[in-house]
Amino acid sequence: MGTEFANKHIGCTIHNCENHCSCDDYCSLDKIEIGTHEANPTKAPCTDCLSFKAKPGCDCK
Repeated sequence: MGTEFANKHIGCTIHNCENHCSCDDYCSLDKIEIGTHEANPTKAPCTDCLSFKAKPGCDCK
């Protein structure tokens, strides 16, 4: 599936992700994986989109 597909069930504003819809602020995937980098997450900033892939040529760190 290309990035022209907007999955209206998954909003996304991460424009430097390879899975970001090229036409609107949505993810282009059918399903995403959410995870954490904390042993005991207690707040939203403790969570991560494990489906994130940097766009080719992105200087994301």
